Amino acid sequence: MRILIINPPHPAIGSRIPDDHLPPLGLLSIAGPLIDDGHTVRLLDAEFGPMPLADIVRDALAFAPDAVLIGHSGSTSGHPSATAIFRALRPVLPAARMIYGGVFPTYHWREILAEVPEIDVIVRGEGEETARQLMAALDGGGALRDIAVADIELGHIPGIAYRRGFKAIANLAAPVIQDLDAYRVGWELIDFKRYSYWGGKRAVVVQFSRGCPHLCNYCGQRGFWTRWRHRDPKRFAAELARLHREHGVELFNFADENPTVSRIAWKAFLEALIAENVPVLLVGSTRADDIVRDADLLHLYKKAGVIRFLLGMENTDPATLKLIQKGGGTATDRQAIRELRKNGILSMATWVVGFEEERDRDYWRGMRHLLTYDPDQIQLLYVTPHRWTPYFRLAAARRVIQLDRSRWDYKHQVLATRHVPPWRVLLWVKLTEVVLQARPKALWRTYLHPDAVLRQSMRWYSQMGRRVWPYEIKNFFLRDRRTAAGPSVAAFRGAPQDAEEEALRVVRPPRAGRRTPAAPLPERPPAASGRARSSG
Repeated sequence: MRILIINPPHPAIGSRIPDDHLPPLGLLSIAGPLIDDGHTVRLLDAEFGPMPLADIVRDALAFAPDAVLIGHSGSTSGHPSATAIFRALRPVLPAARMIYGGVFPTYHWREILAEVPEIDVIVRGEGEETARQLMAALDGGGALRDIAVADIELGHIPGIAYRRGFKAIANLAAPVIQDLDAYRVGWELIDFKRYSYWGGKRAVVVQFSRGCPHLCNYCGQRGFWTRWRHRDPKRFAAELARLHREHGVELFNFADENPTVSRIAWKAFLEALIAENVPVLLVGSTRADDIVRDADLLHLYKKAGVIRFLLGMENTDPATLKLIQKGGGTATDRQAIRELRKNGILSMATWVVGFEEERDRDYWRGMRHLLTYDPDQIQLLYVTPHRWTPYFRLAAARRVIQLDRSRWDYKHQVLATRHVPPWRVLLWVKLTEVVLQARPKALWRTYLHPDAVLRQSMRWYSQMGRRVWPYEIKNFFLRDRRTAAGPSVAAFRGAPQDAEEEALRVVRPPRAGRRTPAAPLPERPPAASGRARSSG
C-alpha cells in the first residue's frame, strides 16, 4: 500500500515560537515496521511553516495514498488540526483509508467516530504492531483496496476502534509491547538537516523507555503506556551513536516520562554510550528522587552527555502535592538540583498553577520556594484535566473558561480559580518567570558561566523565553477567547474515564506447569526488503 503519514501543524506555543523543530518520533515508530512489511511510506511533516491546509491537500493528492495516518504527541490540543485535515482530504481522496492515532483519540474514540465521519479507524494505545495488522487487513494483498472499510472484517485486530453500521465499537485492547527493540524507527523518512534543537543543533527525539511506575493522578501519559519498560541499553546506545556518525545528530531529546526508573538499566546505557565515544548532548525529564538516588552516578550522566534534566516538581504546597499524588518531597527536590549542579548538569523545574483553592499568597509563597530551590531554568504550566485520569473527577465540577480545545496544552488557562481571576494568575506566572530567570544568579549562569556549553544552553533558553514571554501576554489579552460563564469540566468534556485509563493489556507469561495457549496474534514476518534492521 501507499501510506501517507501526516504530522499535523500544532497550535501550541512551543511549536510556533522557536526556530527549532523536532521530528515526530511516534509517527516514525509506526512507519518503520510498515516499511519493513513492504509498504511505500511517506512522512508529511506539516509542522514546518506551518503548512497551510491547502498545501497539505496538494501534497497528499500528489502522493495518491491508499491510506492516510495522522497522529500527534500533543493530541488533545492537536485534535482540531487533525480533524480539519481529515475533513479536507476525504472529498479529494474518497477511496483512501483514514486512520487516526494518539493519546486523545485512544480515549475519545466514541465521540470522534460519532462526530468525524471522515475517519475510518482509530488506533488505540501503542501503534507499531496494531498498524501493521490493520494495514494488512485493509489491503488483503491488494484485493480489498476497493472495498469500503465497513465491509472488511476487522474484529480480530486488537487495539482499534471503528464503525459497524451506525455503531462505534472498540476491539480488545492491544497487548503491551514487551520488546521495544522488536520495532525500528523509520529514520529514513526524514531529512536530518531540517531538524534542530538547543539553538540550531541537529537533533532528534528518542525513547529509551515507555511508561512510568508512579501514581501522579493528573498525568495523561501514565495509563496510555500501562507499564514501564525499557530498550536494551547497549542497542539503544549503539543507535544513538549511529545517528551521530551517519547523520550528524548532535542532540537527543528523550521523550520518556521517566527514563531513569531502573538504576541498573540506566547505568548500563550511560556506560554503553560513553564507550561509543560520540560527542552528543542528552536532554530529558525525570524525577528528583531518581537524581538523588543516583548521586554517585551523576559523573556518568555528565560524561555520557546529559546537559539538562527537567524535574517535575509541580508544586511545594503539601496539600496540593497530596491532592495530585505526586510523591517525593521538597527536600528531595532541592537536593536533586544541588546534585545536578555539582556535576555540571542544568536543572529545569516545572511548576503547575491553577488549582482551585489557590490565593495570591499561595503564588507568592510558591515563588519564594522556587527561589530557595535555585533551579537553572523554570517552566510554569497550567493544570489541565483529562477525562481518563483520576484527577478529572476532582476537577469535574470546576468551571471551564477556555472552550477552544486547541488551547488545552498546559500553556493556557483552561479552568477558573475560585479566588484569583485569570488576569492575575497570568500576572503571577509572568512575574515568577521574570524573577527566577532575571535574578543575579541566573544572569551570571547565562552570561558569565565558565563552562561554555552550559553558558550557551542558558543563553538559548533565555532567548527563547524572551520571545515566548511577550507572545503569551499578547495572546492572553488580544487573541485568547475566554468565557466567564463556561460549563463545568464534566459538562464540557464528558463523563470520567479513569476506569479505562490503562489503554493496553498486560499479557503475563503462563504459570509453570500450565500448557501455553496458542498465540492470539500472528508472528512478525521478516522484513520484506531483506534489509537488516537497525538497532532501533
